[in-house]
Amino acid sequence: MNLKTLFGTFVLMILCSGAPAMATEHAIPVASQQMVLVLAESENSQTAMLYTFYRDQAHWQSHSGPVPVTLGRTGLAWGIGLHPAQIGVQKREGDGKAPAGVFYLGDAFGAGSELVTGLHYQPMTKEHYCVDVPASPLYNQTLIKTDANAELIDGSTEPMRRDLHLKDSQYNKGIFVGHNPHNQAGAGSCIFMHIWRAADKPTAGCTALDESAIDQLLAWLKADQSPVLVQLTRADYQRLRADWALPLVTVP
Repeated sequence: MNLKTLFGTFVLMILCSGAPAMATEHAIPVASQQMVLVLAESENSQTAMLYTFYRDQAHWQSHSGPVPVTLGRTGLAWGIGLHPAQIGVQKREGDGKAPAGVFYLGDAFGAGSELVTGLHYQPMTKEHYCVDVPASPLYNQTLIKTDANAELIDGSTEPMRRDLHLKDSQYNKGIFVGHNPHNQAGAGSCIFMHIWRAADKPTAGCTALDESAIDQLLAWLKADQSPVLVQLTRADYQRLRADWALPLVTVP
């Protein structure tokens, strides 16, 4: 049976045990009780700092951070998620940019049969691919390649078992990010949080962490808390903090 991981909000509702479909006017869903906040110095930054927060009686409380992460090789651009549309550079397929904005965090995935996490877990096989071919009707979906769908997956550069295909460990542990929820062709695909190559090695558009840091994040996150990723430049964080009811972080 094919295992599909769709990035649409509706599918994330299923995968995340009832995550709400609509965001509040502040961009953060009321039901979201955990936040991963990533702040970059500028839209061209290849690195950033990650903080985690939990909601306590409607107020955000600090949990951990800062933790260094790597971003896309060309920085950040506005993605499609829970936040209102923003003026500025918009994320496109192949641009090397990580998405800025607010996004649900979906299932965990990885190479092992099990993973220590409060998220639902999807073990990947050698035949799992995330489709990054804009013309494919399977664009921005993760599924098992079969004889029946091979034509629609051919050309994708995102095998989910990189350890078997590309001989690296980046996807041995990761989290699906709900970017481009309606799979709009060319708007960016296959966005994850995953293990970094190194502290000075950017990604193709994901957010990457040291393996020990992603282990801690995976163990802390819980599917029934409807966790979100908020990823912004420091300037946009300052501009949007009050409107989006974001937690206070001291920004030097």
